[in-house]
Amino acid sequence: MMESLADHQVSVKNTGQTSTKLSVQHLNLSFGNKQVLKNISVEFPEKQVTALIGPSGCGKSTLLRCFNRMHDLYPDCKIEGKVLLDGKDIYSNEVEVTDIRRRVGMVFQKANPFPKSIYDNISYGLKINNLPANRETAQKALEEAFLWDEVKDDLNKPATRLSGGQQQRLCIARTVALRPEVILMDEPCSALDPISTLKIEELIHQLKEQYTIIIVTHNMQQAQRVADKTVFMYLGEIMEEGDTKQIFKNPKNEMTQNYIGGHFG
Repeated sequence: MMESLADHQVSVKNTGQTSTKLSVQHLNLSFGNKQVLKNISVEFPEKQVTALIGPSGCGKSTLLRCFNRMHDLYPDCKIEGKVLLDGKDIYSNEVEVTDIRRRVGMVFQKANPFPKSIYDNISYGLKINNLPANRETAQKALEEAFLWDEVKDDLNKPATRLSGGQQQRLCIARTVALRPEVILMDEPCSALDPISTLKIEELIHQLKEQYTIIIVTHNMQQAQRVADKTVFMYLGEIMEEGDTKQIFKNPKNEMTQNYIGGHFG
């Protein structure tokens, strides 16, 4: 019988230090003969925001998608190493993929609301996961996404009528409705105007009080505004990681310095 990943949570003693929610150990990933990730080892602190930065094609989004097993959809993908959620390897045969994807939510680069009503966008995921779906749960999720006041009188209207920024916040509400523990965000603001971007960044600050957040961004200013920790990647490897202020003010790696200074290549 499959075991729930939650059954294997590791208790962490209160040492005054932030505990690790998700960790990667010696992760290698290939698509066919092309190796995309090379010996990745990194930790993601609980209830903090970690930004993955680096040039296009460096493996940021590929790494992000390892954390809820999206690469399972590709038959030519080969993964070696471990991805530990609360100390349990999510790639273990004892773990159900559906359990992982409930605990690790995903927000994509482009808002992708279902072609349904605003209310149904929230309730759909709850229903298929056998969770209570009603106006109260929808309201709570929309409030957490700073969207309730804007849509409370229009819950039965098509979600596709919302603005781009509202659609992205709806997708975040849809994600938090399932009460995940980790939220993955892949360039969540790249298609948004500055005002909508600011709202999403404010939302991220609020969400980290309850969730561990990992965000891929090309926007260096955004990484500095929202992230507690920053990881710089290049050609499928981690070149440097650390406190965001340290990474941007005093990087130890010359390549990191060149990248964040806009002198890359």
